[in-house]
Amino acid sequence: MEEEEIMWKLDSNSVESATIGRVMSTLLSSRPRKLQEAIFRFGSNPHQTSVSSSDESLWFLNKYVTDAVEKKDSLDQILVPMIESSLKYRGRKHSNQPMIILNWLFQEKLLCKALVTSLATMISRKEDRYIALGWCTLVRELLEVEITMTQPTKNGVSENYYALLEILCACIPRLTVIMCDGSGLQDGSELPTRLSVAAADCFLALTEALTRKTLLSKVPSRNNASNSVVALSRIAENKVEPVTTSSEASNNVELDWLLWDHLDELIVLVQKLVAWNRKSRPLYAKGLEQVLKWLEEIKSHYGNFPDEHHKCLSLSWKTDKKILKTGVLLLSSCWKHYSRLLHLEDHKISQHYKDLLEQYLSGIQFYTENCTEKRTENGDTTGIETRKFFLNCLSLLLGRFDQQQFDRIMLEYGIEISNALLSQFHSADEDVIEGSFSIFKAAVFKANYSSSQSRSTGTSMMDSVVPSLLDLLNERNVTSKAVVMLVAEYCFINTDGHCLQEILKLLDSPNALQRTNAVDVVRELIRISSDSVHVLSNSMWQDVAKRLLERLADEEPEIRSNTSNLLPMIDPSLIFPSLVHLFYSSDERVCLSASDALIAVLKYHSEKHEVIFMLLDSLSNLTQSLDIPDSSRDKGQGGSMLDFDKVRMLIAEWSKSVKDWKLLIEPLIDKMLAEPSNANIVKFLSHISEHLADNADIVFSRVLLHMKGQELDKSFFARPDSRTCTSNDSDAFTRSLFDRLCPLLIIRLLPLRVFNHLQSRVLYGQCNEVLLHASKNGDIDMNRHDCVATLLMNRAFGKFEFEDVRKLAAELCGRFHPKVLFPIISSQLEHAAESQDILKIKACLFCICTSLVRGWDPKFCNVLLKVRNSIEKVLLWRSLEGDEVSKAQHGCIDCLALMICAEVQTPESIRNSSTSENIVAGKMCSRSPTLNYVISQLMHGKHEFMSPPKLNSKTYISESSFPLPFRICMANTLISACQKISDIGREPFAQMTLPHLVHSIEVVRDQEIRAACIQVVFSVVYHVKSAVLPFAPDILEVALKSLREGSEKEKMAGAKLMASLMASEDPILECISEGLLEARSLLSVMSSTDPSPDLRQLCKKLLVCLTSP
Repeated sequence: MEEEEIMWKLDSNSVESATIGRVMSTLLSSRPRKLQEAIFRFGSNPHQTSVSSSDESLWFLNKYVTDAVEKKDSLDQILVPMIESSLKYRGRKHSNQPMIILNWLFQEKLLCKALVTSLATMISRKEDRYIALGWCTLVRELLEVEITMTQPTKNGVSENYYALLEILCACIPRLTVIMCDGSGLQDGSELPTRLSVAAADCFLALTEALTRKTLLSKVPSRNNASNSVVALSRIAENKVEPVTTSSEASNNVELDWLLWDHLDELIVLVQKLVAWNRKSRPLYAKGLEQVLKWLEEIKSHYGNFPDEHHKCLSLSWKTDKKILKTGVLLLSSCWKHYSRLLHLEDHKISQHYKDLLEQYLSGIQFYTENCTEKRTENGDTTGIETRKFFLNCLSLLLGRFDQQQFDRIMLEYGIEISNALLSQFHSADEDVIEGSFSIFKAAVFKANYSSSQSRSTGTSMMDSVVPSLLDLLNERNVTSKAVVMLVAEYCFINTDGHCLQEILKLLDSPNALQRTNAVDVVRELIRISSDSVHVLSNSMWQDVAKRLLERLADEEPEIRSNTSNLLPMIDPSLIFPSLVHLFYSSDERVCLSASDALIAVLKYHSEKHEVIFMLLDSLSNLTQSLDIPDSSRDKGQGGSMLDFDKVRMLIAEWSKSVKDWKLLIEPLIDKMLAEPSNANIVKFLSHISEHLADNADIVFSRVLLHMKGQELDKSFFARPDSRTCTSNDSDAFTRSLFDRLCPLLIIRLLPLRVFNHLQSRVLYGQCNEVLLHASKNGDIDMNRHDCVATLLMNRAFGKFEFEDVRKLAAELCGRFHPKVLFPIISSQLEHAAESQDILKIKACLFCICTSLVRGWDPKFCNVLLKVRNSIEKVLLWRSLEGDEVSKAQHGCIDCLALMICAEVQTPESIRNSSTSENIVAGKMCSRSPTLNYVISQLMHGKHEFMSPPKLNSKTYISESSFPLPFRICMANTLISACQKISDIGREPFAQMTLPHLVHSIEVVRDQEIRAACIQVVFSVVYHVKSAVLPFAPDILEVALKSLREGSEKEKMAGAKLMASLMASEDPILECISEGLLEARSLLSVMSSTDPSPDLRQLCKKLLVCLTSP
């Protein structure tokens, strides 16, 4: 029995659900007029058993809803069909059946409350996005039904509107969530979904409904626009006191508070609207930003006071309550108009935009003409907030239209809008200026005039306002900043360049403020141009560049500085020649400004080699110019060269900004190779040598590629057997010389550390094979051009080569790592000595000398022994003063001297230089094999550790011991070593040399050798200075003995040695003070008795020095 009852109830529910479904389908598909007529006849009861007409459907629906409310059943079967119908027929005419049905059902308060409550909870209960979309559409229609319905029946929505709003306000948080969750990013911009748009519009409709008052329920017409202006302005300044009944007033207050309670959600809503419109509708987004700023100010100013729901017992409650009510009323009054303009989908506003536009323009004009900006007692500025309100509304109104509508509006109202906005630029309020600027920029400069007539109107309108804008550039204030951007925008779109020429004229104005503003206009113009596909004509840029360069001489430091910062953003080709010329100006002020500008340009284009080329080319052209100021010439070069040191500072600053040198080095090297005679490029590269070293493989690769392609024209050499060039006046000769020198000069710029990279294939290549195979003779095929090293050696040792190229190549070979150089160079020197190849000998010696200056490792002593043997052969050749053999022998002497210096200056020699044993016995000489060899040859004409070479060459002297000239060469070697020794090597050199020399003077019989030894001692005393202190008495004794007993040469050498001692430092003079008494007597005798006039004259001078106080 119970089962039958349950089944009957289920069947009953199913039948009832099917029936209500048919009822809703019938009603929602009825024509609105027939449906309203059926509602009007609803008073009678048809008593029919079937549901087949609108009357019967209404009767059934009423009974169903009444029963459901009494039983507290769900009303979704009523609401869901209406939601679906509202969404399905949204925006269509004659599709307001859901509103007619709800308006009829709302006539009973009980049903109204139940239906609205069920509708309000549905948005949270239903997760279906389709239902949510329809819900937002239905609720918005319901909230706006007061305006759209015109049926003569009782208006249930209007009678229960307050209760309806109170219930639906609870849905605002849920709408906010839907709105925020419905945003997505596309191409970096935030875009709304269809649901989030509907949620935002529903939110706006709900909050707009909270502000609905009896005042201004209808939009005013143009005839009463002045009255509307006053009313709107009183709303904006919170001076409206609407005349309503007490019931209406109470409800209005409650609605105001409901709106205030959702202030945070309003802020979130506007934030979302700003994000959605920022890219597609910039003017509209700007208006939204101002509304957002205003909402945040409202919250900041009034949000800290307790509201009606949180009263406190403080004595200031009444005052706080009054202030808070002011904020509540202000929010409600302004939001009423803002919300109308914020709907994303609202086609009705286009029907009455003219009335709104006229109201806003009239309001702006009225408050501009009738209200000052003086502050009142409470700190407010009269009229400013109202003008902001109208400007915000104007931005929102104009910003929501598409391009076609916007153009139509501007064609009709453009002049009126521009005049109204121009008056706002005189305001001192930044928000007013900013708002006016945004509208002006869009309204005047952004209109897209399609027809020729409208384009002519637009151009005429822009031309008419430009003079007024230029007049505002006479001051530096908020207004001028806005005008600067507007004028720059107009200059950019003005194709005839008239406006730009006016700005350029202001750059020459006697008014510094005008010049400053004109520079700002140019800066903004450059920024706009850089962000746009459209570019200014080249002639315009030339005019801009020319006038800006003139401003580098401006009297105002700010203008000079701003100009320097602007020049980098202009095409460098337009400014570099003149800028470099100004850089070398005799006017210090201009020179400094040009320097700042050049640094800025170089940094701005830090990795563009073309810009560096422009700098170098400008410097080269200026060098050749006849207009170079005298003060900028390099006096050391006879005025023919620029002072490149000034450029060094620029390069140093620029180089700090370069991040990827690989982009620059290869083009720079190629330019150097293409212009080998350009000295400026060489100097430039020398200032970035460290960066070149960090990318040495790139440098070597480009140089190697260039050198491989070079061929030497042997016709430059006069005779087939000649290996030096004799032609000096040929252009081809000069070009060829520079072409072969150029790659070597590039390598010469590199720091020494780059040659330490033994694994570099491009640098050393096959040279490493000599090391790997431990070649005994160091032979290498210099005709293989697989690396830089072999090419350099080919240039240094080749059969035919320019002398300058050969010297430079030999110098660069000397920079090679000793492991690479010495095995090869010792073999080459040996072969050259055997074949008497003077040019190769000199090149080899130059390489060795350069390497010795580079540094020395004692591990290469055996190699130096081989080199010394070759040098010995050369020194034994007969020679005449000034001939090629003599020059080669001078090179040998210098090479031996540098070998001595390198050995003496080793850390071990320096550490052991202070021991008394070494000082007395001179045992340290054994630490320098070369020094030991030289002294031994000087003293004895032979070396105990090596046998004399076989002298089978026709250039050798056939004697059993080394001849006198050879021994004199040894003395010259020691003298050269004295001149080359460094400070740290002086003491060990003196200790290694002087004991042997002093002893040799005593025992050597040959007068020439003794005189040479005395001359060496003189050089030691003269050059190593205080290091001879321990030997000073012995040296003085040598000088005295040579003066008493020596030959004429010895006496002259002894006198010079005496002079050197007397000119020494005080400690040495104190050490020899006793011996100076004997020296005075001896000098006195010799100054009068010696047969040599030169010696007598020298002795007299020394005697004067000794006897003078």
